[in-house]
Amino acid sequence: MKRSILIVDDEESIRFSLKGGLEDEGYHTLLAANGEEAVQVIERNEIDLILLDIWMPGKDGLQILEELNKSGYRIPVIIMTGHGSIDTAVRATRLGALDFIEKPLDLNKIIITINNTLHLRALEEENALLRMKAQKDDEIVGNSPAIRKLKEQIDRAAPSDAWVLILGENGTGKELVARRLHKKSQRNKQPFVEVNCAAIPQELIESELFGHEKGAFTGATERRRGKFDLANNGTLFLDEIGDMSLPTQAKILRILQEQRFERVGGSQTIQVDVRVLTATNKDLEKEIEAGRFRQDLYYRLNVIPIYVPRLADRKDDIPELVEHFLKMYASLKGGKKKTMTEGAVKKLMQHDWPGNVRELKNIVERLVIMTPGDTITADDILPLSSRSSSETDKLIDIPLLKDARAQFEKMFIENKLKECGYNISKTADLIGVERSNLHRKIKGLGIDVG
Repeated sequence: MKRSILIVDDEESIRFSLKGGLEDEGYHTLLAANGEEAVQVIERNEIDLILLDIWMPGKDGLQILEELNKSGYRIPVIIMTGHGSIDTAVRATRLGALDFIEKPLDLNKIIITINNTLHLRALEEENALLRMKAQKDDEIVGNSPAIRKLKEQIDRAAPSDAWVLILGENGTGKELVARRLHKKSQRNKQPFVEVNCAAIPQELIESELFGHEKGAFTGATERRRGKFDLANNGTLFLDEIGDMSLPTQAKILRILQEQRFERVGGSQTIQVDVRVLTATNKDLEKEIEAGRFRQDLYYRLNVIPIYVPRLADRKDDIPELVEHFLKMYASLKGGKKKTMTEGAVKKLMQHDWPGNVRELKNIVERLVIMTPGDTITADDILPLSSRSSSETDKLIDIPLLKDARAQFEKMFIENKLKECGYNISKTADLIGVERSNLHRKIKGLGIDVG
């Protein structure tokens, strides 16, 4: 996508000269003849960089810089002036300008300055993203009774070296719990190493966990340290432990007991001191009954169990979570933070959130991107599906098409009835059927309307 550059100068010849030169370089340009026009263009468009004249009738460049700062915009600005002075340059820099070019303008110099400025801003945004990720990784947002209890459990468990089994549905924030446990532990100056057991192919997980020697298998062109080795003296977080194969579980159990291992293809025993945290969305006791998880490993891991509540059980936290995500996406995009009306937040609180906090985060990101204005209203929120992925899986597992169709029809009508407050006439209008036909469907499908 082309970068958009706003050229603000009261001299028409300069505006169109710069427009031609920059568009030849592949940039998209917008023009403003004065400060008032510039503010309007900024409010209506996504701008990547501003070339701003200092001396203009009406609002001058410095006043525009002040307005940008007050409004929360973080658009990089390069000042242009034919009346340059050290004082003006210093003042413009203090107001946020990133560079300063004197007239008469040299197009080659301008292009170099623009490229350098955009590259610098990209690096700043990348660093901001990394800093924010480091800061938020252990941040558990909310103050509901369920979250207060969770934080209390973490604070009690963290100072010990005891192993913790973190339980909860997908999207509840189990990784955040693990990171908070590490941050509040005595190992917080040492590495925190995460392994997603479900994301690594079973044939590679031993190499991932224990490392391998050069030549251990095809493609092993050099020695590689494993996650246990990298986490020495720190914390190892095994996420989705319930998806680990039985052979790997046996090796993990031995390592957990002895705190020593050999790399794949190696004979040297490596001793480590690692605190192990694990997490799963599965019922491990049922997995044990089904023969898919080792009972002895379960008892070894389950020293301190911590359950992460569903978002449906902590809906009082939704307003705070929404505000947190709005700030996050504003920082990531280097732009102005959007706001959400009380009506919009109330609409979000009425949803069941089968995808938990991750689903809410994704919805807020979508609203930030797709809502054109600075305020997100209830009308901007499309109907939210209350169907979980497990319900979809159930449909797929139904062997006969007619039975799957009937089950989907039942789920569809139940969702629409709920959306319309169980008003039959309103639901019939919404889905485009006769009221009497909908009545027959409700009766035939065994739907409870209260």
